[in-house]
Amino acid sequence: MTKRITVVPAAGRAVPDPEAGDLLPGAGREVPDNAYWRRRLADGDITAATPTKAAKAAKPEEPK
Repeated sequence: MTKRITVVPAAGRAVPDPEAGDLLPGAGREVPDNAYWRRRLADGDITAATPTKAAKAAKPEEPK
């Protein structure tokens, strides 16, 4: 499974999401942790966010 991160666009930025084929919504989205998103982060186009409790609850827990 590919690692994913939650990101939100920086204020005043419109950031294309190549996986979804649209712009990253203002509320943010979980995206693959890859070179494209790391570059957007380094350029200041996006900021990393912590997933919401609802998103965490929707995911099954990993076995310990």
